[in-house]
Amino acid sequence: MFRVLAAPYSKTAACVAAAGRVLQRSALASLAGATTGNEVDARDLYRRLVNNDRAALSRAITLVESLRNDHKELAGKLLLLILDESRRRANKMHASITQSKLLPTTFRIGLSGSPGVGKSSFIETFGMFLLDQGHRVAVLAVDPSSTRTGGSILGDKTRMYELSRSFDAYIRPSPSSGTLGGVARNTNDAILICEAAGYDIVLVETVGVGQSETMVADMVDMFVLLVAPAGGDELQGMKKGIVEMTDLVLVNKSDGDLQNAARMAQMEYISALKFVQPIAESWRPQVLRVSSAKKTGIDDAWKVMADYYNLVQQNGLLESRRANQRKVWMWRQIKEEMLLRLKNDTSLQNLILELETAVFDGKMTSGQAAEIIISDFFDGSLKN
Repeated sequence: MFRVLAAPYSKTAACVAAAGRVLQRSALASLAGATTGNEVDARDLYRRLVNNDRAALSRAITLVESLRNDHKELAGKLLLLILDESRRRANKMHASITQSKLLPTTFRIGLSGSPGVGKSSFIETFGMFLLDQGHRVAVLAVDPSSTRTGGSILGDKTRMYELSRSFDAYIRPSPSSGTLGGVARNTNDAILICEAAGYDIVLVETVGVGQSETMVADMVDMFVLLVAPAGGDELQGMKKGIVEMTDLVLVNKSDGDLQNAARMAQMEYISALKFVQPIAESWRPQVLRVSSAKKTGIDDAWKVMADYYNLVQQNGLLESRRANQRKVWMWRQIKEEMLLRLKNDTSLQNLILELETAVFDGKMTSGQAAEIIISDFFDGSLKN
């Protein structure tokens, strides 16, 4: 039971009241049976999506990546339909991965590593292995966007030739669009869409920017770090903040002349992980050697991933982790939306130009200018 506390009328109260009026209008429209064009489009797109229409899948991901207001509204309605179906399905599935090739729920795996470590090559080999096991695999590959032109190459498919030809695999390159943390702004929503389309394993390949690339850990069930042989000593491994977030470390390119170096890297990371507090008490991160070129160690890597999945699925950690991730991404998307609305507020453009000039001339600190812009933005929002 919620208690409503009386308080003096304030700007905060005005915001709450305005939000309440919007929700009330929405609820009344729903009770009246009102159906908008977007709702019809969302239901049609959802119907095509769950019937293995690849064009619908691509269209849905494009919608969640778009910044157009009509696209965002349509994407929101589609995601609500997906969430409703996901909750219904989750209540019915209790099988174990050891009893069936198919998973009781979907399995989200994040793959990260420095540029050149072989992420795309590993995904090609690993993805084909998973297809042979009877799974359907979706790959969300995030490419870095240029800070000068805003463009992205989006060339990951060229390294996944065999995987991209399979009907049971779907590869979607997306630009990072300046989003920090190695993933795109709406990768989390794209995961839900791929799962609704029937892909039971979703691989998220990050940009590969370095030590701070940890945002993907907040959207997947298992975070896998790929490292190269001779990539640094034990101390260097400990320095990498990304190692603290990992559930499994794979030393790639363990073949040919690099086999000895790969063994050394494996031992160094095993030693480094002894000083890292594990994310889950019931799981200690492991370090394995694999070769994407020779296709060795892939089955061992999958066995460890399957063991991890079984563990977190059976002890309830999987659902609690996903629930916490949804809260984390709610606040991240609030920040994104606030910044977007701030930039698009035409009433502030003259003020922003004046303050930018003042900061450029050294007459004002950047913090002072930001404080003024934010105050004016909120004051204008309350008046509207």
